[in-house]
Amino acid sequence: MEATVFNPVQQHLLKMFAYDGSEERLSEVEEVLSRYFFDKLDESLNKAWETGGLSQKRLDELRNVDIRKLLKDEK
Repeated sequence: MEATVFNPVQQHLLKMFAYDGSEERLSEVEEVLSRYFFDKLDESLNKAWETGGLSQKRLDELRNVDIRKLLKDEK
């Protein structure tokens, strides 16, 4: 059996849940993390749009791309 190596963020979260691992706390942490990653994605997309890396034309092209197939083909 292969050992799992946790990164510092995962280690910190494990320590936090050792203190209070209730379902309510889990729900709160999920909400905070979801909001954090949504905001980061939003910032990245805005930056890409402002710098010309993303445009309506490119979005239209991506609309017909099967991302699951692309990811599978990369493996």
